[in-house]
Amino acid sequence: MEAPRCRKSKLMFKGKNFQMTRNIFVAGAVLALMAGGAQAESVAKYAADVPENVLTSDVVETDSLGTLEFFDGMPKPETVSNIYDNLDLIRSTTAFLDGMKIASLRGLLMGYASEGVAPNDILIHSGLMDARSLWLTPNTTTIYVGAHLDTSQGPMVMDVPAGLLGILDDAAFDYVTDIGALGPDKGEGGKYLILPPEYEGEIPDGYFVFESKSYDHWLVLRASPDPDGSTEGPVAKIKERLNIYPLAQADNPPAENFHDATGRQYNTVHANNFHFFEEIDAALQANPTGAFSPELLGIFAAIGIRKGQPFAPDARMKKIMTEAAAIGNATARALTFSPRDPGVFFYEDRQWNSPFQRQSHLFLEDGARMLDDQTFFFYYATGITPAMTSPPVGAGSIYEVGAKDVNGDYLDGSKTYSVTLPGPVPAKNFWSFMVYSGQTRSILETDQKSGGVDSNSPDIVANEDGSYTVWFSQQPPEGKEGNWVQTLPRKSFHVLLRLYGPLEPWFDKSWKPGDFIPVK
Repeated sequence: MEAPRCRKSKLMFKGKNFQMTRNIFVAGAVLALMAGGAQAESVAKYAADVPENVLTSDVVETDSLGTLEFFDGMPKPETVSNIYDNLDLIRSTTAFLDGMKIASLRGLLMGYASEGVAPNDILIHSGLMDARSLWLTPNTTTIYVGAHLDTSQGPMVMDVPAGLLGILDDAAFDYVTDIGALGPDKGEGGKYLILPPEYEGEIPDGYFVFESKSYDHWLVLRASPDPDGSTEGPVAKIKERLNIYPLAQADNPPAENFHDATGRQYNTVHANNFHFFEEIDAALQANPTGAFSPELLGIFAAIGIRKGQPFAPDARMKKIMTEAAAIGNATARALTFSPRDPGVFFYEDRQWNSPFQRQSHLFLEDGARMLDDQTFFFYYATGITPAMTSPPVGAGSIYEVGAKDVNGDYLDGSKTYSVTLPGPVPAKNFWSFMVYSGQTRSILETDQKSGGVDSNSPDIVANEDGSYTVWFSQQPPEGKEGNWVQTLPRKSFHVLLRLYGPLEPWFDKSWKPGDFIPVK
């Protein structure tokens, strides 16, 4: 009886040894797996030499998203949720920055509609612009004419009188054509025929013909007042001929509908909050998909904006998009008012800058799209044309932005500044300063209707050496009333220097405008 018990005990002991040995082996294998994929794979018959930079650790620490956790490279549920929130934020912010141009043009069309201006009607500021109408960086020296030209029902004719200067841009805020002196009519006026996408009908003779990739377009035209500053004569000439009508009615054009917006309080500036994305959606729904680049459409689709589908973000997505708009708005303002790229500065020793320094209306440099320049421009201004980026000597116009003083501080309406333009100022036609709000980028709201001064201002006085000094302050310095632009306390502002018909000294940089000098 004893022997069997001894054998049983021996067998049990051996079993324990076997189990212990097995446990040690398994534990070692688990430790090997925990040590990383490279060690685990090294025991395989067909083992690869996996570089460390290919592997993902089970725990990854990031500054932006905190701790990210994985099971052997597979993101765990909390990490997946975190990553998708971040991806939606990135895509929404990108949609804000790169979709700026689309929302900006949509804002113009929505502004016209708010004033009862139907598509293909004409809005006109017969009494010149002032701060009551919100536009991105307009001027107060020329007569503004605008229209929402819509080809969704077929080709449209623009019958334009002589003497106007203008641009037609499409729904993506891409250039279609110049009108006037820099357009095919060479300032003599004429009939422009705008075709919808993929138009296959007959095209009659006698038109300047342009096929567009969108239905929606923004038409902006400008005319100069008479030498005495009156606008009645030029406005009468505009109304006598300017007409937009369907090609189908070319044999008997209907009378044009004009809407005078002088002094009207209305807004054409895109939103800087969640409503921005609704403006993008409106633009997509109103135009064929070919109006916009596939890359942009992909960004929009990723956040739920697609043609033919309702835009209805859930609470989570709306919260993310609201934050993205805030981040995008802050980014656009940094790019516009505190640019870090030396390529946007015309002079190394001046604060004046412009998104057009690379002289491309497509914002290209060495084949690359300079996205920061594009955002800068469309956040700040409207109306894209090659004539704004690289005009011929003595024609077109140039624009330089001043948002900081000589010390690199933002311009503050509580302070007094002076700016001197050395003489002679290289402008064949005239030069101007216009002051704009840091908030709206439209004309600064003050008691001074002009919002600026120019070389045609009746009271402006040159210095003895032919230079001009202009003052920016709440009240005019004594004796400087004709050279003064009003600002407001505790209000930021920025200034556009325009040279109409820039001359060679501007292009070769032998002439430099002065910076803003704080005056105590």
